[in-house]
Amino acid sequence: MDRLEAMSMLLEVVERGSLSAASRALRVPVPTLSRKITELEHLLGTRLLVRTTRKLTLTDAGLGYVAAARRILDEVEEAEREAAGEFTAPKGELVLSAPVMFGRLHVLPVVADFLALFADISVRLLLADGNVHLVDDHVDMAVRIGTLPDSAMVATRVGAMRTVVCASPALLARHGVPRTPEDLLGLPCVALDLPLPLSRWRFQPAGSTAAIDLALAPRLSVSTTEAAAQAAVRGVGFTRLLHYQVAEAVDAGTLRIALEAFEPEPAPIHLLHAARNQVPLKMRRFLDFAAPRLRQALGRFEPGQPRGSSPTEDDSAPDAQREPA
Repeated sequence: MDRLEAMSMLLEVVERGSLSAASRALRVPVPTLSRKITELEHLLGTRLLVRTTRKLTLTDAGLGYVAAARRILDEVEEAEREAAGEFTAPKGELVLSAPVMFGRLHVLPVVADFLALFADISVRLLLADGNVHLVDDHVDMAVRIGTLPDSAMVATRVGAMRTVVCASPALLARHGVPRTPEDLLGLPCVALDLPLPLSRWRFQPAGSTAAIDLALAPRLSVSTTEAAAQAAVRGVGFTRLLHYQVAEAVDAGTLRIALEAFEPEPAPIHLLHAARNQVPLKMRRFLDFAAPRLRQALGRFEPGQPRGSSPTEDDSAPDAQREPA
């Protein structure tokens, strides 16, 4: 039997939580997957998984074996990268992840320019608004917007993004410009569809550490940020989005920003990757190429920056930030 293949299959089953989910991810029939794991258990002379109709549970032996298998496969992958020359020349596939709209507007242009310079590198760009798991989903680098929780990730800051409330000029003329967040309670609003029955919009008065949370009953709920922006342009109501998501409409004059004095702290934006003993050159080259270009592109969104300018602070060194692997 191929022991490394069986290890990989076992890890996939554990990470996915079921044989059927792992079967779909690996594109391997469930009976084949089950047989490979059973053969591995026979080879080791011990059970690794307790299988019931509802869930899979690792035995004590399985817990130790899975941890060891993960280390072994990581070392094999790094050895393969080194043998393939990824540590001596920028080459191979680079897997990137970013939010859908941010990726389309800001990451894709950088990737296109990067590919024009590095003929031996290919890129797989995954655009999704949910955070992918970098290690489990084999993603080399991801864009994260927001404060990073603790983990063993390396983060390079490339900018910050305001959260803004905006509405169409016609709506503002009809209802007036709100002076405080509480004024929104009597005005039509467009919100992103959340699992909660009421949408909560957070504000923070300038110079204050106390936040204001408003529970709104939106006139319209939508499932994408682009739909929320378009509904606001059409005068359906006020909406609250990240600045870049409405920047084009604000520049065109079809949306106007309100309540600027009550905006929360801008959300930091980072390029994130897993900590490694040695970073493949394809990742190092992309980080060196993308970080300054993203900072320049995002400079217009920094608080207090004139339109088209970039921040004066140099954040070129990666920050010791943390994010779940």
